[in-house]
Amino acid sequence: MTMLKHINTIAYQNALLEWYRREKRDLPWRRSGNPYHIWISEVMLQQTQVVTVIPYFKRFMERFPTIVDLANADQEMVLKMWEGLGYYARARNFLKAARVVRDELGGQIPNQYDAFRELPGVGPYIAAAVQSIAFGHPYAVVDGNVKRVLARIFQMDAPVNDTSAHKHFAPVADQLLAKEDAGDYNQALMELGALICRPTSPDCANCPVNTYCQANQNDAVNEFPKRKARKKTPEHQLAVGVIYHEDKMLIVRRPEDGLLGGLWEFPGGRLAADEPAEVACVRQIREATGLTVSIDNYLTQVRHAFTHFKIVVDVFLCSLQDGHVNLNGPIDAAWITNKEFDDYAFPKSNHKFIPMLKVDV
Repeated sequence: MTMLKHINTIAYQNALLEWYRREKRDLPWRRSGNPYHIWISEVMLQQTQVVTVIPYFKRFMERFPTIVDLANADQEMVLKMWEGLGYYARARNFLKAARVVRDELGGQIPNQYDAFRELPGVGPYIAAAVQSIAFGHPYAVVDGNVKRVLARIFQMDAPVNDTSAHKHFAPVADQLLAKEDAGDYNQALMELGALICRPTSPDCANCPVNTYCQANQNDAVNEFPKRKARKKTPEHQLAVGVIYHEDKMLIVRRPEDGLLGGLWEFPGGRLAADEPAEVACVRQIREATGLTVSIDNYLTQVRHAFTHFKIVVDVFLCSLQDGHVNLNGPIDAAWITNKEFDDYAFPKSNHKFIPMLKVDV
């Protein structure tokens, strides 16, 4: 590959590995060679910062010390343990994969890339990370940190946020991989992106491979990586109702698949064009639960950002007027007291107003 001609690959690998072994962070999953620990940490770390993941990882390991323990848990419990990490499909898929490992693989996580790749939720990144770190197999990882580092070292013009980015960066990562130390090398490259080759204010002076970095030598570090301009993030207006009946509140459970699958929430939905939030609240509750409600008070407005859109939610306190729960969309319902919130897993948007319901409103 012509772009690698300016690099002494062995010297580059050694410099990076020496730096990593000297400077790497002491993270709980790095203290164990257990493939289960490594796997769950990598799943949690997708789209989530290390500082956020550490307490979740520790609690997860205490509650589910082995992959069979996890496989034996019900999904409600797993989602509750995952609550707040977001991207809940990760938890649902990991549970499905754990059950495959328990039921079909004798409790043993596959140590072959292709077999591991067949498990639910295991994509190219997770497969390469686990197979290299846990088993030492020579597969290069390509995540956001890796793409940023490689983009600067080679002044690569391929936008890192384009859907085609992987095909541009994966061959370069493969060529640079220290195959005899694949696990440490992959972690070193990701650690470099996290600690030194940061998105902004990179610490180039202390970079162990700065002599190999074209962007550094050309004083162009801030020009890389290239990114495609993002479209304006759409914003959706929602109305949600807290329905009181005999000192209890109604919550409903989202379908297993899709956004926030399996989580509990207060019923509601999006406003139609030019529809007042109060009207939308009553309509959405009737359509989703079969209940007729009246609005007593306005509680609050909360905002929340997802990866590709934002929501603005008006929350109303409501009273049940008529009807019995007949679900259309949600897959379950429960009437709970304000002492029972901790028994259910809710999305972050609901947690932004739940504290207001834990006291008498």
